[in-house]
Amino acid sequence: MENETTPKKGLSRTTIIVAFAILLGFLALLGWGLRNAQAGPVQVGQKVPTFDLTTFDGEVVSTSDLQGKVIVVNFWASWCKPCEQEAADLERAWQIYKETDDVYFFGVAYVDIEPKSRAYIEKFNITYPNGPDLRTTISTMFRVRGVPETYIIDRQGKLAAFKIGPYSSLGEIQAMIDPIILQ
Repeated sequence: MENETTPKKGLSRTTIIVAFAILLGFLALLGWGLRNAQAGPVQVGQKVPTFDLTTFDGEVVSTSDLQGKVIVVNFWASWCKPCEQEAADLERAWQIYKETDDVYFFGVAYVDIEPKSRAYIEKFNITYPNGPDLRTTISTMFRVRGVPETYIIDRQGKLAAFKIGPYSSLGEIQAMIDPIILQ
């Protein structure tokens, strides 16, 4: 029988502690991400970070250039049937408010392809600026979960109201925007 001392095989105590710390860090990061994902849209009263949208016509619209205006941001998609329900009413609202220069509309095509987005805009004769949400950066900021969703930003750059789902009428759109204009 051999009576030699053989070295222990396995991981050192330091290696196990480091691996455990990395695992805990990963779980904490995962928990933080899940909490943010479940937090819902930007909350009413919170400042909305400024962002840019490059329209399908190549124009860059920046919310930083629209300070002092009420901004209506509508997320839509060409494949979305409920979006079609509100498209004509949103365009009518734009035609009413653009004359005042107090309200600015723009549409954000959500997870859509450009040719179909352009066809949708043409089908509903939409004249307010629209563009794709490249890399879903804008929809991620608002934590959009589906379409249609509309967010209204007040003159101070804070989220004043939002609507999940389609508007049912021009009157409903105006009932959300008019009180914000008067603030």
